[in-house]
Formats: sequence, C-alpha cells, structure tokens
Amino acid sequence: MSGAAAETVGTLEVALGHAARLLGVDPAAAEAQAREILKVVPEHPATLRLLGEALRRQGDVEGAEAAYLRSVKGSTRDPDLIRAANALVENRLSIAEQTLRAILMARPTDIAAIRMLAETGMRLGRYDDAENLLARCVELAPGFTAARHNYATVLYRQNKSLEAVAEVDRLLADDPGNPGYRNLKAAALARIGEYEQAIALYGAVLKDQPRQPKVWMSYGHSLKTVGRQAECIEAYRRCVALAPQFGEAWWSLANLKTVSFDAADIAAMEGQLRRADLTDEDRFHLEFALGKAREDLGEYEASFGHYARGNALRRQALDYEAVETEDQVRRAKALFDKPFFAARAGQGCSAPDPIFVVGLPRAGSTLVEQILASHSQVEGTQELPDIIALARRLGGKAKRASESRYPEVLAELGPRELTALGEEYMARAEPHRKLGRPFFIDKMPNNWAHLGLIHLALPNAKIVDARRHPLGCGFSGFKQHFARGQGFTYDLTDIGRYYVSYVEYLAHFDAILPGRVHRVIYEHMVADPEAETRALLDYCGLPFEEACLRFYENDRAVRTASSEQVRRPIFTDAADHWRNYEPWLGPLKAALGPVLDTYPHAPGT
Repeated sequence: MSGAAAETVGTLEVALGHAARLLGVDPAAAEAQAREILKVVPEHPATLRLLGEALRRQGDVEGAEAAYLRSVKGSTRDPDLIRAANALVENRLSIAEQTLRAILMARPTDIAAIRMLAETGMRLGRYDDAENLLARCVELAPGFTAARHNYATVLYRQNKSLEAVAEVDRLLADDPGNPGYRNLKAAALARIGEYEQAIALYGAVLKDQPRQPKVWMSYGHSLKTVGRQAECIEAYRRCVALAPQFGEAWWSLANLKTVSFDAADIAAMEGQLRRADLTDEDRFHLEFALGKAREDLGEYEASFGHYARGNALRRQALDYEAVETEDQVRRAKALFDKPFFAARAGQGCSAPDPIFVVGLPRAGSTLVEQILASHSQVEGTQELPDIIALARRLGGKAKRASESRYPEVLAELGPRELTALGEEYMARAEPHRKLGRPFFIDKMPNNWAHLGLIHLALPNAKIVDARRHPLGCGFSGFKQHFARGQGFTYDLTDIGRYYVSYVEYLAHFDAILPGRVHRVIYEHMVADPEAETRALLDYCGLPFEEACLRFYENDRAVRTASSEQVRRPIFTDAADHWRNYEPWLGPLKAALGPVLDTYPHAPGT
C-alpha cells in the first residue's frame, strides 16, 4: 500500500469512527458525515450500513433500506464475508458460523452477514435462529428479495405455512412469474390443505416451464392427495421421462401401492442403479421402488434384498439411536403416575375438538382416520407437527432427547401455562380446519410419545391408539421410505425396539389412566369393521353413521402412503402379507421379544 493510499484509508477510518460516535446522540449529523464519506468512496459498505442506521433512527425506512441494499453490493469484496462464503461452500459450517458472528459483533446491521448466518443456521437445523435472523434482515431491508425468499423458506420448514405464503406473496407482487416463488407458495398451500390452489399453481408453472422434473413430482404429490390418480401417475411419468435417474419419482410411483411396474420400468431402474455417478438419495429410492416391483412379481427374496439395501443406505445418513426412545419412555413413566395427574385434574384447555390417532406408521391409522372423517361431525386434517413442536420447545435447545428438559419440565407448569399450551395447539391447528365441523383429527403417529403433554394441555381430547401385529406393522414400515420423522424404520432391530417402547408406554398409560386411550386393533377392524367402528364412535361420543362404513366413498384429501388404499373397501389380504418375508425377519423377532408372543396384549397385562 502506497503512502497516499494508507493516508486515505486512515482518514476514512477516522471519519467513519466520528460518524459512528455521532450516531447515538445526533443521527442527522451522523447521516451528514456518512454522506460526505460516500462522496469520496461511493459504495463503501461500512459507511452505507452506518447511513442506513442513521436514516432508520430518523424514521426514514425507505432511505435506510436503500442504503442497506447498496451495502450488500459492496460487501461482495469484503474479505471476511468472502472467507465465510467459502466456508459455507465447503460445508465447514462451524468456521462459517464463527466468522459471521465475529462480523456481526462489529457490524450488527450487516444484512449480507445476517443472511449468511441464517443460511448457516438452516444447514445446522437451527431453524428458530435462522427465522429470527431473517426476520431482522427483512426488517432492516424489506426489499432484500433474496433474504425474504430465505425467510419464506424457513417459515415453511417451521410449519408456519400461512406466514410463508404471506412472504411469498410480497415477492410475487414484484416478480409474478418467478418459478421459485410460485413453487414455494404451492408447497406451502398444499401443507395447509389448499390443494386445489396448489395444483393450479404447479400447473401454471409447468405450462411455462414444462421441463422441470422436480415440479412435476410435486405436482404429482398434490394430485395424489386429492385422489386424481391418473393425472398423478402421468405427472410422475413425466418426471422420470425428464430425469430417469430421479429415484424419488420412481419411488413415488411405487408408493401409490396400486401401480405395477412392467419389465421396461424394472430394466430402466436397474440401469440407473448401475450408474457410478448416482447419488445416495437416488440410489436408495430406486432400491425401495425395485423392492416393490419384485414384491408385485412374487419374487420375495429379491424384493427383500432391494428393501434391505435401500434401508441400509438410508440408515447411514441418520443419527437415530433406539436408546434415546427407550430413555424417553423410562423418564415419562417415572414422571407420570396417578397422583401426578390427579393433582392437575381440571387444568389445561377444555376444548374437546381434537381426536389424536397415534401409534406406529403403517399400523392402520389412516384407515381409522378415514372412518372417523366420514362422520358428519369430524374433519380429517393431516399429521400435524404441533404437539412435537411444543414438546421440543419445552425441552429447550437440545440435540437429543436425553439432553432435553422434557418431559420433566411439565411438572413445573401451572394451570395457566397448561391452558396456554392447549390454546396454542388449537390455534396452530385452526388453518387446517376447513369444514367448520366440531371435531378434527390429528393423525401424527409419533404423538404416542407425548400422551402426558396431550392429557395435561387438552384433557378433553380423545386419543385413539391404532395398533397392528408387530411383524406386519414392522415389516410394512421397513419397506416404506418416509419423507421425514421416522428414523427408526430403516433397521429391523430398531423397529422392534421402538415397537417395544411404544407398547410399554401405552401399557403404563392404560394402568394410570384406564380408559383414557381407545385401542383399535387392525386385524379386528379388518375382521369385523362394523363392530369396531361402532366401538370407536362410542368412545368419541359420536352417534353411529352408515357413512363411516362406506369410508372409501369419502373424497377428502389424504396425504399418507395409504391414500389410495383407503379409497377402496377394507381388504384382508394385507394383514398377513409379512409372512412372505418371514425367513428374513429374524432381527425384528429377536428385538420384539415377549411383545411378539403376547400381541395384541402387552406383556404382563
């Protein structure tokens, strides 16, 4: 650096320091000083940030935003931000986080750094932190469209779909044809049950840009949910025609359960598996799809081989530990006893509206839901994530259940807090209630682990446990690839241990609160649907309606893997289908232990 250049830099730093000192006592003077600096160095990012803050303190929101946005352009040459960006690109997230936090300690209104730190948070799974950072970012610079798109995305991932739609609408107002914005809006609309709007939006995107395989797949998902199967299949087929290596699209076809692959399909999938450049995600989806293809042909050993390879590959990317579930059950049993609940009787939100259907996935819960949702007083929604979200918040920022304050923290909550939790749940569920019926179903299966929270916060809610033979349920879960949230299903031993934990906890709950949970045994429902349906409706306090026996005529949207199966009458051939795979289920049997022998009862009951 020449002497003249060094002198210029030194003078700039002095002037900028003077302006920063003025900021707290005289924002107008700080603004004037910043503008003088910018006459010499027009796009100096630090000065632009200071100008933005001075204008913001004077109430000039638009001027402040313009200054902040100009600072982003200048920041592209900032060595610290470049270092953080390189760390992000190389997935060195801890380095990126440390660098960005240091930047923001010195420059708290650096919107480029705020956005990058939020992206780091999203990659680390810290969505709450990312949401807060991006909210601050768009507060400082409402026109920072990249940050607002990130904000809408993190809201969507946080299951705040209404808020996400509102943010996307602001983006679309300025750029109505942007396919990324329209896709995100469609996904958020689908999540809150506005499927027809989502379908129309996906269709519009594809009309303009038909060579978008992932959009065709998302379009297919929405069509599947509303029962437009032929169009759904066509959408998935368009996807694999454009991207034959796209394993998730092949699996989506298989996951309809009603589509059989022909020899050309099988050859195409096997050809893709031979590619050296195939991603792990595409590979395990193809393995699951080929497992279904070979199953339909009665080639059970080959089918199991595909399922086993797909599960092993998927399991490698997950950090699920069976001991965490077992520890959660142990702690819940230690906390919840008869005196605990007796001391809190009458507390919580009194709303009787929710009907929780819990259990394991693939245990018949969608059938139970469809029967109930065919009643004139009951609305089916979907697998709502809200009880789990409340439990995580109560537990604090813990990566593992064993590090969480939940469930013990529930003992610290008084009547007001318990009522507030129940009311918050009801408010979260409200966007999913479209029909104005007095009761609604929350079919999140994993809520079985949160029965204590449900009973405390919503003591008048109904709880239905959908249970299926452990080998039938376990293997059905093993051959199913779930989008998220079911990390235990990719290993037969994990499945068995999880099933044991579930049975153990439900037996404990039955003992301390007899009759609180109504149980539907899948095999009993298949054998005598009318008797089981009448008992289910009696528990829910609902009069019998014939429509509940004709549930397959209900054209409501169904999002789960059983969406096509529950649009047909009950069939009995699936109950024992696991027997075709029995030679390979040894690890599952060993992990189940006595639970397998005593089904449908819990050991010792």
